[in-house]
Amino acid sequence: MAIVTRDIPIRVRYNETDQMGIVHHSNYIFYYEVARTELMRSLGTSYREMEERGALLVVRDVRSRFVAPAYYDEVLNVRVSIRETPTVKVTFDFEIFNERGELIHTGEVMLACVDRTTRRPKRAPEWFVALLAGN
Repeated sequence: MAIVTRDIPIRVRYNETDQMGIVHHSNYIFYYEVARTELMRSLGTSYREMEERGALLVVRDVRSRFVAPAYYDEVLNVRVSIRETPTVKVTFDFEIFNERGELIHTGEVMLACVDRTTRRPKRAPEWFVALLAGN
């Protein structure tokens, strides 16, 4: 069970597609970024505020699984979840659905929490953990 989940709508823009009108594979990482950013905003903070408070999240690992294509001008539903309480790392899971509600893509992004000054790994700040728990 996820500790926090949000659904984020994203419309496929023309520049994100190939000649066949299908979303190019490289754009899914951008969709992950939009969903993560909007998840944090829905919890009452932003990446800018997190960074100002000394918590930097850097990408450690990205995984994608393509199930079916997405097409130009579709509104995709990007479901972003955090399933475990953050430690030094936090993992965001993604499920992307097309307009018919069909699962077309899954992904995972693991981020490491690093100190703003030293850039060394550190435990997620208590305020960040509390923010996720109190969603």
